[in-house]
Amino acid sequence: MRKGRGNTPNLRFEDVAVIDIAEEGKGVGKTQDFVLFIEKAVPGDVVDVEVYRKKKNFGEAKIIALKQHSAHRTDPFCEHFGTCGGCKWQHMTYDAQLQFKQKAVTDALTRLAKLDVSHTMPIVASPADRYYRNKLEYTFSNKRWLNDGENRTDEALEMNALGFHIPGRFDKILDINHCYLQADPSNDIRLKIRDYARLYNISFYDIKGHTGALRNLIIRTSSTGELMVIVVFAYATEDEVNSLMGYVEKEFPQITSLLYILNQKKNDTIFDQDVIAWKGPEYIHEHMDEIQFRIGPKSFYQTNAIQAKRLYEIARDFAGFTGTELVYDLYTGAGTIANFIAKHVKEVIGVEYVPQAIEDAKVNSTINNIYNTKFYAGDMKDVLNADFVLEHGKPDVIITDPPRAGMHADVVDRLMEIEAGKIVYVSCNAATQARDLIILKSKYHVTQIQPVDMFPHTQHVENVVLLELRSEEDWDIGAGIEVSGSEEEE
Repeated sequence: MRKGRGNTPNLRFEDVAVIDIAEEGKGVGKTQDFVLFIEKAVPGDVVDVEVYRKKKNFGEAKIIALKQHSAHRTDPFCEHFGTCGGCKWQHMTYDAQLQFKQKAVTDALTRLAKLDVSHTMPIVASPADRYYRNKLEYTFSNKRWLNDGENRTDEALEMNALGFHIPGRFDKILDINHCYLQADPSNDIRLKIRDYARLYNISFYDIKGHTGALRNLIIRTSSTGELMVIVVFAYATEDEVNSLMGYVEKEFPQITSLLYILNQKKNDTIFDQDVIAWKGPEYIHEHMDEIQFRIGPKSFYQTNAIQAKRLYEIARDFAGFTGTELVYDLYTGAGTIANFIAKHVKEVIGVEYVPQAIEDAKVNSTINNIYNTKFYAGDMKDVLNADFVLEHGKPDVIITDPPRAGMHADVVDRLMEIEAGKIVYVSCNAATQARDLIILKSKYHVTQIQPVDMFPHTQHVENVVLLELRSEEDWDIGAGIEVSGSEEEE
């Protein structure tokens, strides 16, 4: 133990064995009565650590000495690893990442929902673990994060940055040299826009003072080869807008859709902002099988397009469509799942909170000559009521793909009342999925489980679960049928 700031004791522990990895991506170690969540630790490591944040029964720690390297450990390939908030598992082999993501899913479903997960399928790996994203958003800032060793008193130091937020520091931006998440020409576009703005003294945004010309840069690519670039300005002059946009158009003639936005609000969201087309249409296209999706600057589309197709195929196959089904697609977004499965069913009813996404969903049906879809915007817990089911019919299958927070309790209750024959639950958070399954399992068997890795080098994992309605005589004992042996012994 040593003294820290203000004579507060800083705990140090030696020879800590890292035995697991937590949901947020930190390694887990244990002392006699203290759990440690250790930055950049990999299961199998043996480390000396210093605790920088202490709670009653656990602490957050950093490695001060790596005594023994885990067999799962590898060298990170990105120079920004550890400072940038993304790709937190680059120091772990991809095979190990898949192993621990699979474990995260099974642990959540057994520990929280008390389910038998013996029939869980092996996780579906991403075909590419680099350059797999089709969308990235960068932030301009006049407060660049200074790396260790840089002279913070040097008046000539370049402080304008274009990159990602430092975790926990909303006002600091890490200037990115090369990002391995999005394929060419993404890095080239970002760097040349940054350098042009620096050269011609176009000011970068000051998030505290709410001043500056340049605010955000959004780059979207697609498997069709189309390319969208959106420059978000704040307090730019007309000459500054014309100068930068003209430069980007000339330097990157391959850009299909070149757009800009003037956003002077106190937040970065663009959903309520007007989009101005500088060159080309206000959209690009993505293909999935024979389905074409129109992607606008505000559209939601899965950022790993290859894995999205696999995810939707799993959802479709789990449902086992015969062509006669009425399907509710909850949290439909831009209608990607709804339009993807439309030809396999009688009708799809999609519901989504964001009105713009619903308009995109309707457009995507129209451009594909799909006529058996209907889409509705509104809060799910309000839209999905008894009158809605009475008007549209009781669904044979419900597909639900909620945000990380899972479904609202009222929505879960509504699913219990509707009693669809099958529910396909797609989740990006196995813990909240397990919470919802605790309720649903009293009427439903969980019959198939399939994890999918959408985001290599992160702790995030998607999981698809098929629930099939029990017979009525099983409902009262439902919670006891799916339990593991350990719970029965309790």
